[in-house]
Amino acid sequence: MSRLKVVTQSAATSEQNALLEAIQNKLGMVPNFLAVLANSPEALQAFLGLHGISEAGRLAPQTRERIALAVAQDNSCEYCVSAHTAIGRKAGLSASEIMANRAGTSEDTKAAAAVVFAQALNSHLGEVTSAEFDAVRRAGYDDGEIVEIITHVGMNILANLIGKASQVDIDFPKVSLRDQAA
Repeated sequence: MSRLKVVTQSAATSEQNALLEAIQNKLGMVPNFLAVLANSPEALQAFLGLHGISEAGRLAPQTRERIALAVAQDNSCEYCVSAHTAIGRKAGLSASEIMANRAGTSEDTKAAAAVVFAQALNSHLGEVTSAEFDAVRRAGYDDGEIVEIITHVGMNILANLIGKASQVDIDFPKVSLRDQAA
């Protein structure tokens, strides 16, 4: 059971309701994670703004999901692993690719460099080595894309923190952190 209230549209303030309706219209549902964030409309708005900006970037949707899966697994956020497994499948990731991402790599060579870099950023709170930085650049990512990778890591760390601290109920097909098949 969630430690924080999951804001429902029927119990929401007008400000919360406007945000929840926008999410419902875009996604066809309001994930519990976002309904928890709705306890602070400002926090939800900030997260949605960051998410919207990051979606408009140049990283492929599949690579964004690969990063989310690697970070969620590293941070032991079962809610986010479950959510990004479902979202990753919709983005076209195979079960074997999802497992590779959760293990910190990818079946795609260029994407693997992004996932490894993302994992290093997460594990070392941004203190990546020059070799790690050079590897992502050699894989073909330019400065703008590297900034996007960093942004996605930060956004996913925030999501992991909210998911874990709130212990929000998983409203996606549940994926155990220990599962070896996605």
